[in-house]
Amino acid sequence: MTSFPSARQLDLDIATEDRRAALVYVNDAFVEALMAGLDMESFADAAITAGLQELVARYGEDAVASFTAKLPERVRRGDFTIGARH
Repeated sequence: MTSFPSARQLDLDIATEDRRAALVYVNDAFVEALMAGLDMESFADAAITAGLQELVARYGEDAVASFTAKLPERVRRGDFTIGARH
């Protein structure tokens, strides 16, 4: 028999679904920008900048600096890789 998920698990499930939905919006924005002739690297830089600005506004510079310090490891681990790894 399956037990009812805990409140924490429900929160994690909602956060995961919210993240997936947000990624769909971001991916759609990328497609629209590329179709409009914007350079992919410029749009990616702007998206990262906008995301970091929102995080700093909510959590502050120190918390965001700690968060971003972990990004190189995540990139190398393949957390953001789609398709074949380079």
